[in-house]
Amino acid sequence: MELTEQASGRTDGLLMFAITPPRRTTTPAEAQRIADRTVERLADLDLDALVLYDIDDETDRNPDERPFPYLPTLDPAEFRTRHLTGWERPVVVYRSTGKYSPTELTDWAAAQDPDRVSTVFVGASTSDSAVRTTLGQAQRLCREHAPDLALGGVAIPERHESRGDEHERMRRKQDAGVGFFVTQVVYDVGAAKSMVSDYHYACQDRGQKPVPVVFTLSVCGSPKTLEFLEWLGVHVPRWMRNDLRHTDDALTTSFNQCTAIADDLAQFCTRHEIPYGFNVESVSIRRAEIEASVRLAKHLRATTGTAASTS
Repeated sequence: MELTEQASGRTDGLLMFAITPPRRTTTPAEAQRIADRTVERLADLDLDALVLYDIDDETDRNPDERPFPYLPTLDPAEFRTRHLTGWERPVVVYRSTGKYSPTELTDWAAAQDPDRVSTVFVGASTSDSAVRTTLGQAQRLCREHAPDLALGGVAIPERHESRGDEHERMRRKQDAGVGFFVTQVVYDVGAAKSMVSDYHYACQDRGQKPVPVVFTLSVCGSPKTLEFLEWLGVHVPRWMRNDLRHTDDALTTSFNQCTAIADDLAQFCTRHEIPYGFNVESVSIRRAEIEASVRLAKHLRATTGTAASTS
């Protein structure tokens, strides 16, 4: 459980970088080229972990037209083992549990080296979705068959803002074995602070230690990217949306917004002794936005007190 062990009992923060595997139609040679370029691009960031997303369609959650078309991707676990052999630091592999049978999830989890791999289980996007394995089943199977594998969960500030109970979901997931949380992309810093504050005090009331909350940040360099973020369910405050739509340099404006969000969250979590971290991603495949995300991760390492593993 290297990832959770290095995060426990400290308030300086984890730093992760998230990518989506290549399209399923990508040739093995091209997938290898992408993997090699990824390792090269991220080599100097001193990351605690690389995150590999497991993408689902999600049109059942949002019937509106998807700004960027859904294109099935390579399985993140296979992309790691076949192509990311040059990456030597830990990896967090997402698993959309509904896509896999209980046997597939169990066999995969039991085969992982817990010093190199952690996982985040993601449940169905809606309660009506057809699934092969529920989130609860997957968590139980992981506890039974891979107890040393660090298990993460998803936390959604927007859901807390609308329902007010995300902190209780987090506590239930923690009771089910979750040792860290990764949020949806954060643009509404107030919602994120309310969620983590309620979680912190709910744990305190029960004599329970909160586990690390890793806040996801993503730059936005175009109106299309902004539209996609909102399609994904990210709440972008009106003033922030106005700034992004009316600036001549959305990428720089967004970069500065992300650094301000990170600084605010880092100070808040440090003040309340809540273990935290940051996960940087680009929801766009545009090179400029990817490179800005890399710069953001480098900035966070230098300025927000994130400290990488020394192992």
